[in-house]
Amino acid sequence: MAENTSRGLFSLHGITGMLIATALLLTILFVLVSKAIVIEREAATKPYDPTPVITNLDAVKKISKDNAKYDLTRR
Repeated sequence: MAENTSRGLFSLHGITGMLIATALLLTILFVLVSKAIVIEREAATKPYDPTPVITNLDAVKKISKDNAKYDLTRR
């Protein structure tokens, strides 16, 4: 059998690979946490206002042609 001589401590499969993987995971963690903080700040400054639905529940229809007039792309 042939001996595996391509192993090395600082090769991509050694410490270098581990450091690259760790840096990648920490970067992903940082991005997701920062996005979560931004979203939470937006939610805290502009909370959901259920008043239009609660004030007139009789006007809410499950199936209606009037639902087509609402622009869902607006935020």
